[in-house]
Amino acid sequence: MNNKIYIFETTLRDGEQVPGSQLNTIEKVQIARELEKLGVDVIEAGFPISSPGDFKSVIEISKAVKDPIVCALTRAKKEDIDSAVESLKFAKRKRIHTGIGASDIHIKYKFNSTREKILAKGVEAVKYAKKFVEDIEFYAEDAGRADPIFLAKMVEAVIMAGATVVNIPDTTGYCLPDEFGAKIKYLFDNVKNIDRAIISVHCHNDLGLATANTIAGISNGARQVEVTVNGIGERAGNTSLEEIVMILKTHRKLGLETGIQTKQIYKISQKISQMMKMPIQANKAIVGANAFAHSSGIHQHGILKNRENYEIIDPRDVGIDQSSIILTARSGRAALKFRLEKIGFKLDKPEIDLTYQKFLQLADQKKMVDDQDLYFLMK
Repeated sequence: MNNKIYIFETTLRDGEQVPGSQLNTIEKVQIARELEKLGVDVIEAGFPISSPGDFKSVIEISKAVKDPIVCALTRAKKEDIDSAVESLKFAKRKRIHTGIGASDIHIKYKFNSTREKILAKGVEAVKYAKKFVEDIEFYAEDAGRADPIFLAKMVEAVIMAGATVVNIPDTTGYCLPDEFGAKIKYLFDNVKNIDRAIISVHCHNDLGLATANTIAGISNGARQVEVTVNGIGERAGNTSLEEIVMILKTHRKLGLETGIQTKQIYKISQKISQMMKMPIQANKAIVGANAFAHSSGIHQHGILKNRENYEIIDPRDVGIDQSSIILTARSGRAALKFRLEKIGFKLDKPEIDLTYQKFLQLADQKKMVDDQDLYFLMK
C-alpha cells in the first residue's frame, strides 16, 4: 500500500466556519499561498454556492496557487456542482467535493428520505460532477454513525460512478478510535473496488478524539487526512494538521510520510491565529506557547543535559528557534545558572547557592522571573 499520506487542508472552508473568524478574499489568498509553501496536497478553498464571497474566493485561490489541487465543496445538487465548476475554471488542478448524509439519523431527520433514495442521489451527483471534472471526492456525511453495511454499499457505488477519493467523516466527533479504525478496516475488507479510490478521513474534535481517530483511520488504510491549521473548525474544531504531520514524522516505524515542510508550521500557525482572531491555547500540542517551555527544576535540569530527556520533537523542526527555560519557584539551580550565563553573569557554586535563595524569594512574589528581574537580582 502507498506510504504517502495526502494532506487535504480545509482551514479556508471548514476552519472558517468558526463564528467571528471569517476572512475576506484577499486574506484567503494570502493563506492559500502560505499553505502552498507548507506543501499541502489539496486546498479546500470554499463552498462556492453558499455566498458570492465564497465563489469569488475559490476563483482567486485557483488563480493564485499552482501546485496544490484546489477543491470546491458542494451538496449533492446540480446547481451546487454547476457553481463549483464555474468557480474552478482557473484552477491548474481541480477537484469537486460532493456528497450526502450516510447515517440513518441524517437520512431520516435531515433529508426525510430513505437509504435507497439517498444512495441514488449520491451516485447521480458523482456522475454529474464527473462530466466536468475528472477528480471527484465524495463525502459520506456522518459516516461515523452510519451502518457499516450501508456505508460499504454507498462507497462501492460512488467509486463505480467515478469518485476518485471517498471521504469517511466522523462529522460529530462521536467515534472512539478503535471503532473508527474498525469502520475503515471494514470498508477495505468489504468494498470490492476500493483499490480504485483513495480513502480519506475527516474527523471532528467534539470529544477531543479527532487526532486519535485520524491516526486510527490511517493505520487501517486511509491515505488522505482532512485537517486544519491549529485544529480550528466548527464547534470543537477539526483534526489538527500539525499534530498529524508531527505524529507521522516522530513515529517513523509507521512507515508513512507527508510532503509537509515542517519548519513552516509555526509561522503559518501564528499567521492564521492572528488573521482569524483565534488565540492558540498555551498547552496546544506542537504550536502552543508552552509546547517547548520547561519550568519544573527536574525537567529543566534534564533538558539542559540533553534535550531528548524531555522533548520528543526538536522545536527547530517546526520552525521554533529553541526550547524555553521558564524561571519560576519550581525551577532549580541549573536553570538559574543557565539563564544568568545567557545574560552575562558567570557564578561559581557558592555564589549560585546564595543567589538561588534570593531568586526563590523573588519567584514566590512574582510567579515568573524574566531577564529584567535577574538583572535587578544581581545588583
